[in-house]
Amino acid sequence: MRWKGRRVSTNVEDRRGGGGAKAGGISILGLVVAFVAWKFFGVDPQQAYQATKQVTSQSQSAETKGLDNPTPEQQEAMDFVGTVLADTEDTWSQVFQQQLNAQYVAPKLVMFSGMVNSGCGTAQSAMGPFYCPTDQKVYIDTAFFKDMKEQMGISGEQNSTELSRQDQAGDFAQAYVVAHEVGHHVQTLLGISEQVQKARAQSSEVQGNQLSVRQELQADCFAGIWAHHNQQRTQFLEQGDIEEAMDAAHKIGDDYLQKRSTGQVVPDSFTHGSSQQRMKWFQIGLKSGNINDCDTFNQAI
Repeated sequence: MRWKGRRVSTNVEDRRGGGGAKAGGISILGLVVAFVAWKFFGVDPQQAYQATKQVTSQSQSAETKGLDNPTPEQQEAMDFVGTVLADTEDTWSQVFQQQLNAQYVAPKLVMFSGMVNSGCGTAQSAMGPFYCPTDQKVYIDTAFFKDMKEQMGISGEQNSTELSRQDQAGDFAQAYVVAHEVGHHVQTLLGISEQVQKARAQSSEVQGNQLSVRQELQADCFAGIWAHHNQQRTQFLEQGDIEEAMDAAHKIGDDYLQKRSTGQVVPDSFTHGSSQQRMKWFQIGLKSGNINDCDTFNQAI
């Protein structure tokens, strides 16, 4: 994936410095593999907080600060995320104007380490990247990119001009993560997230899960839209990049994760979609580039 030399977004908040709240007595190593279903790509923060009990009223309110003297690797991580975020800003500004005759309002992206306070509550890095509709910010601990490879086997390649990041997932798989979370922001701007939340409040658990799946698949489709238009604008894709995204989508499918964890697959418990569904809807957005083709709520998924 070609990413260096392009605009870096100014909508990135660096909170990776010291001084923030610390996690009390919670070991990430003790989490079961099934938890990764929440951890990867678009987790609902409130659900994860309740399920993992990782939010505590004892958490300090102080926010972390940015790194005073980042290492070259840490600076590159920020530059990479900032470049991908800038690409989403340029893409969605264009899509909103041309397809919706509307103005796109970009989200902030918060980089943190360990723990962070958000508009949706206090979150630990074990939750993985998430979008908070309350403050309209994307939150990501870049250590997650290493977890993608070590815990999920999502690899891929890094651009040869970059610093060595071979202990992380491929760069386009990482970009897919950011684009998916921004997809949830697009859903918030369009009023979709609010409608889903209201519908879930009046639904059974199974029906609520089905709504969550459709919401997540639409965010995958929106990530595909970003890739479609960004390729037209910047020619940023390299050989193997799409395969990286497909591998990531496959390995974060609910069926794949459940089978890996328990050996059984329970479709009624899906909250993000099967591997096949996630790959399918990313590809729909990638090929089409049109928001109307990402309507996962009114057609078979």
